[in-house]
Amino acid sequence: MKNIETLEVWFVTGSQHLYGAEALGQVAANAQNVAQSLDLETSIPYRVVFKPVMTTPDEITRLCREANNTESCIGLILWMHTFSPAKMWIAGLSLLTKPFLHLHTQFNRELPWSSIDMDFMNLNQAAHGDREFGHLTARLRLARKVVVGFWKDAETVAEIAAWTRAAAGWHESQNLKVVRFGDNMREVAVTDGDKIAAQAQLGYSVSGYGVGDLVARMNQFTDTEVDKLVREYREAYSISREHDRPDSLRDAAKIELGLRAFLEEGGFGAFTDNFQDLHGMDQLPGIATQRLMADGYGFGGEGDWKTAALVRTMKVMAHGLPGGTSFMEDYTYDFNGTPKVLGSHMLELCPSIAVDKPALEVHPLAIGGKSDPVRLVFTASSGPAIVASLVDMGDRFRMIVNEVEVIAPEQALPKLPVARAVWLPQPSLKVAAAAWIYAGGAHHTGFSHALTMEHLEDFTEIAGVELIRIDADTRISDFRRQLRWDEAAYSR
Repeated sequence: MKNIETLEVWFVTGSQHLYGAEALGQVAANAQNVAQSLDLETSIPYRVVFKPVMTTPDEITRLCREANNTESCIGLILWMHTFSPAKMWIAGLSLLTKPFLHLHTQFNRELPWSSIDMDFMNLNQAAHGDREFGHLTARLRLARKVVVGFWKDAETVAEIAAWTRAAAGWHESQNLKVVRFGDNMREVAVTDGDKIAAQAQLGYSVSGYGVGDLVARMNQFTDTEVDKLVREYREAYSISREHDRPDSLRDAAKIELGLRAFLEEGGFGAFTDNFQDLHGMDQLPGIATQRLMADGYGFGGEGDWKTAALVRTMKVMAHGLPGGTSFMEDYTYDFNGTPKVLGSHMLELCPSIAVDKPALEVHPLAIGGKSDPVRLVFTASSGPAIVASLVDMGDRFRMIVNEVEVIAPEQALPKLPVARAVWLPQPSLKVAAAAWIYAGGAHHTGFSHALTMEHLEDFTEIAGVELIRIDADTRISDFRRQLRWDEAAYSR
């Protein structure tokens, strides 16, 4: 993904001049040691950059302004090594537009019981310095993540790493452009929503273009360019004789070339289409959408721009992690044995979630009135995953996330001509589906083997979006009470 490697998190330490130059020098040395250690952690995908120790309100304010104006800075890690009077932070934090994590740690893992003296006590005061800072951030009602633990411990590093991915997702959301080819599917409620409210809160813009604009770009490609991509299809995927239909492959290749060019030239990171609006196209984009998702683009079917943006954001957050991320839909259920979900869509699941090499196939599509589209067919790999839905509740946005366990299909699916995933929702289909429906979750989701509940919890905290969790501990009576409490907490 473009520019991911240039992103950075700033490590900022608070203190004050009360302790004198020698102590402040030690604070700076210790803080630099912590920052460098975090920067070397492979689980943290972005640079951790040490910044000078903050000791005055003016220094803090200048730093926060600098962070706001530095494109590569996606957030700050703040640590009060000593006691840093928190009133110094009011002006700067009030201006800060980048997210921050409050790290509650100390430089030493253990107390030097036999030699501890007041110099040591004065230098290592995070135990109450961070509480002073925590009081202020709570009073200012500032969104943040608090991580407690020794800075070298694996659990502490993992929590920081998860937050940095959420911060990168937020950075992407602030710069994301979504293109809609046509409108959303007619008469459907959940795929629609307030695009102005979304841009105001989440940052991304959503722009509509006619399908004719895409078709015009498709038609600019030469036969040579189309044939080259068809050869790539043949080399990358298995194609049985019955699905080796040259005209269909050429049509699909032209769609992919046009889509890719349109997205790159317009600076778009996500897109939607709609099988009800394909004027000028010979088939619904199938393999084109799948391959673009595999390259990091977000997608939402039937004009679902919220899910398209969510999938793109999740892909940025998951960059470099094992496991894939895809557009998904809860399609149908199996109530036999342990009830489970068969997730799929008409054509467009991302091959990043596939357990084996996808097969390229050509089948009729019962809706849309177009020629048979080309698609990649595969089964998703097994293991823990999440499915997430972002919905417009009218007065706010809500994200619903369900932890699931993906399993292999119990039987072969020889007549199902689309990619699919089978999963057991936590805590059960009965509870999870009821909770999802009570919460107003959509049928379209962002699906990920790579991300966890923690990643999206951190993201929604940064974004100020309501998060509804459905996991192994969910109980419907408690869940419904939470929804009522959230109505009061988030109403505006």
